[in-house]
Amino acid sequence: MDERCSSGAYDAARGASGVTDSSAKKGHIVVVDDDEAIRRMVADYLIDHQLSARTASNRVELDHCFTGTDPSLILLDVRLGHDDGFDLLREIRSHCDVPIIMMTGHRLDEIDRVAGLNLGADDYIVKPFSLRELLARIRAVLRRQVSGRGGRDRGAQWGGYRFDGWQLDRRRRRLVEPGGRQVSLSKGEYSLLLAFLESPQRVLTREHLLQATHLHDDIFDRSIDVQVLRLRRKLELNPSAAGMIRTERGVGYVFALPVEPY
Repeated sequence: MDERCSSGAYDAARGASGVTDSSAKKGHIVVVDDDEAIRRMVADYLIDHQLSARTASNRVELDHCFTGTDPSLILLDVRLGHDDGFDLLREIRSHCDVPIIMMTGHRLDEIDRVAGLNLGADDYIVKPFSLRELLARIRAVLRRQVSGRGGRDRGAQWGGYRFDGWQLDRRRRRLVEPGGRQVSLSKGEYSLLLAFLESPQRVLTREHLLQATHLHDDIFDRSIDVQVLRLRRKLELNPSAAGMIRTERGVGYVFALPVEPY
């Protein structure tokens, strides 16, 4: 069976699964794993629960999944033979914000989980996992995506923010420094910066920032400190001086500069 996503062969093979036209219009879920048995098991389960699913075993096949309608969510295995899941995650995040749930065959420690989430993963699940739990996580991530998109759509008319010669374009999710160079941001860094720019010169608690960046609930809240440090390194010449993002000890952080919406 040809499993290239652009062909839609997997959907066609399960055409009697009960997937409705309305669900297909929302995009498909891509199961990316080099284990054929896992790919088919997960895809079959999702299709049986009225979700459109396609499969890919490597980077090339995943590329085909972006032909036509973009995926609504990607289940991405950390290890894919010759390909590295974290590298693929980084590449995907460089051009789109499709939700991604990482799958791993071993229990990640906190550093690995934070690294994956900092690169832009929305959630993770450890093999062997319950298909019911996986489905619940998928639906939760999709609900957050719909909620977040509604907020972004309502604010799209404002365009973005300017501060100290910098410019953040929300439509294109693009940050440009005073000299005109584009600065790349991970999904977590973008969400964190947006939270600061929406409430400049106000102290934001770590709990507020955790919610704004959608970090997983069981991540210790000091992971926000890691996020802030990464963002400081991209915004400030001397991150240790913390002139743009100040630390409020025991509380959280404050974006110290005035911000102009446009």
